[in-house]
Amino acid sequence: MSVGVLALQGDFREHAVVLRNLGAEVELIRRPEELARISGLVIPGGESSVMDKLARAFGLAEPLAGAVRSGLPVYGTCAGLIMLADTVIDGIQGQQTIGGFDIAVRRNAFGSQTLSFETDLDVPVLGEPLVHAVFIRAPVVESVGPRTRALATLPDGRCVAVEQGNLLGTSFHPEITGEHRFHAYFLQKVAAAGYRR
Repeated sequence: MSVGVLALQGDFREHAVVLRNLGAEVELIRRPEELARISGLVIPGGESSVMDKLARAFGLAEPLAGAVRSGLPVYGTCAGLIMLADTVIDGIQGQQTIGGFDIAVRRNAFGSQTLSFETDLDVPVLGEPLVHAVFIRAPVVESVGPRTRALATLPDGRCVAVEQGNLLGTSFHPEITGEHRFHAYFLQKVAAAGYRR
């Protein structure tokens, strides 16, 4: 199976390494025509407003939104989660998303880079042990629509991992901690979906 990683900005290389180590064929996605060659897509962490501008400048925004609507499995981490959200709170003026996730996310919910933190999360769909999560200028899911399921929350109840059909999203960065279970879970979604454009 061929899985794409959106490679406009952010930590796309780290995701590509994790996916290859799990046995996936990986393609770095920068142009609309490359979407036809993949069965799933990871949108990495980075800066969501820059990613949005680049996706529009490269002509990828509309094809990405169309692929999500037609069932392409997509996993978004941090900025990638923001890109998939139907609603962004505290986005910059004019910021757009490709949407698809029936959620509202708050951008930079935990503050500046110096307020980044790590914690362990219980993620029942992944089983034991707890997931060690790194939050870097991370978003938080403020509201979850009826089609979306929360997969993990912080001790204070704030939602930081979600899924909805073929979509998966985390506020944190499993690709930089050696935590590969979210990527493996995503690859199961990709295999089950059998997506082809």
